[in-house]
Amino acid sequence: MKPDWTVPATLLADAEWVRARIGGAAKLYGCARPEVLGTIWWYSLSSVLVAPALESLVAATEGAASPVPTGRSPRPALADPSLDALEIDLLADGRFLGARSTRPLAGGLPELGAAFGEALGAAITTIAAVTGARARALGAVATDSIGNRLLWTPDPERAMALAEPLVASIDLGLPKPRFVRVGRTPAVRRASCCLIYEVGNPKCVSCPRQTPAERDARLRAALG
Repeated sequence: MKPDWTVPATLLADAEWVRARIGGAAKLYGCARPEVLGTIWWYSLSSVLVAPALESLVAATEGAASPVPTGRSPRPALADPSLDALEIDLLADGRFLGARSTRPLAGGLPELGAAFGEALGAAITTIAAVTGARARALGAVATDSIGNRLLWTPDPERAMALAEPLVASIDLGLPKPRFVRVGRTPAVRRASCCLIYEVGNPKCVSCPRQTPAERDARLRAALG
C-alpha cells in the first residue's frame, strides 16, 4: 500500500499540526473527549514511530555475544529515531502507514536511548498539552509500543532481552517493559490502556482494564 502523503516527524512538536490531526481522528474512531482521542492517536503513532530504530537495534545485535550494542564494535549502524531524522507515511484518512529514518545514529545503546528520549519526550509533551492526556499515561503507551515492536522482529527472544535496558536508557521515567508467555508465544503484558473502548470498540485482548483471568483467557484464545 502506498502512502497518500509523507511528513517530517518534526511536526509532532507542532501543537497546531497535532491538534488538527487528532481532531481528524474523530472521523476514524468517533467523537470522544480530547484526551481519549489523543491517547488512541498516540497508540497508533508510537508503534510506527519507534519501529525503524528498534528493527535496526535487533539487527545490530545479531550474532553478538552481548544483547546490548555498546557502539565500540563495527556492527550495523542503528537508525536514528530523532524527530528531524524521521519521515512518517500517512493515508488520506489519517492512518499511519509507516516511518523511516533518513540517517544512521553513531554509537550504541546510550546514544539510542538519548535520541529516543528527546523524540518521544517532545511528542508526548505536545500531545499532553493539546489534549489534556496525562504524560505518564502516554509514556506507558510508548513502553508498550516498544515491547510490541520488539516482538515483531525476526528474533523475539533476543528482542525481549533488549527491552528493559533500552527503556531504562530513554530516561523519561517510562514503566519497565513486561512480557508474558502464552504457551510458547511471548506477548506484552501491557502497562497502558489505549482507551479504544471509550469510543464503542471492544477492549484489546491484552487490555489491562480487565480482570487477570479474563485477559489470560482472551490471550490464550488469540495466541493458542
